[in-house]
Amino acid sequence: MDQNSRHQKMNFLAHSLIRSFSILLLLGGALFSEDKPKAALETPKEKLHIYLLIGQSNMAGRAPIGKEDVGVVDNCLLLNNKDQWEPAQNPLNRYSTIRKGLGMQKLGPGYSFAKHMLSKQSGISIGLIVNAKGGSKIDQWAKNTKFYKEAIRRTQIAMKSGTLKGVVWHQGESNAKDEEYLKKLKGLVENLRTDLGNSKLPFVAGQVNNVPLVNDQIAKLPATVKHTSFVKSEGLKASDRWHFDAKSIKLLGERYATETLKLLNL
Repeated sequence: MDQNSRHQKMNFLAHSLIRSFSILLLLGGALFSEDKPKAALETPKEKLHIYLLIGQSNMAGRAPIGKEDVGVVDNCLLLNNKDQWEPAQNPLNRYSTIRKGLGMQKLGPGYSFAKHMLSKQSGISIGLIVNAKGGSKIDQWAKNTKFYKEAIRRTQIAMKSGTLKGVVWHQGESNAKDEEYLKKLKGLVENLRTDLGNSKLPFVAGQVNNVPLVNDQIAKLPATVKHTSFVKSEGLKASDRWHFDAKSIKLLGERYATETLKLLNL
């Protein structure tokens, strides 16, 4: 076989391998993005517990994702950018329709929240709708704003295949000097409950890092609005002025889960 023939044969084999590999990638992607979510959708509606996670940067996730935090969370689904369910893995805010750049999305409280919720219940799956935006003010979450409408829209789609169990809210850094924060927070709860059709929808708000004016108001929420709770930021450490470190963000997520379970009487 002359040199030209050998080159032609090698090129043919190389192109064949590339085509085969491309087909395998496509098939693998289809199995991951379609078959698994489709199987999850076959879960009885009452067994897929849905939670809406909204707020600003700490909810979006700014803590480093460690090696132990990589990989799919068993029995946990994430609503993706096609408004379909897929196996949940970090960063959970990757599919937020209002987020900042993808590279900014890291570890948020939703990860440990879901794992803790699943550890305390059997026979259910968790569906997360994570739609946070770093730097957002509570005013940007008022009724009829883009952020609010997207949260409602995505949640209503998710509710077609599962049961909405609660809302987890972490925001307040951008309202550090807002003396009317509690009033606005109460309005948010009322609006969400009205538009999502559940007057007793559990709502848990989280305190932020070292902002007494906002944190004191958040702590008053349960006394002013029924079926709500809050989680303290006491004992949590921040990696900068606003953002909790990885250990603290996981603890925050567990605190959210504990309070949510109480509201659900579990």
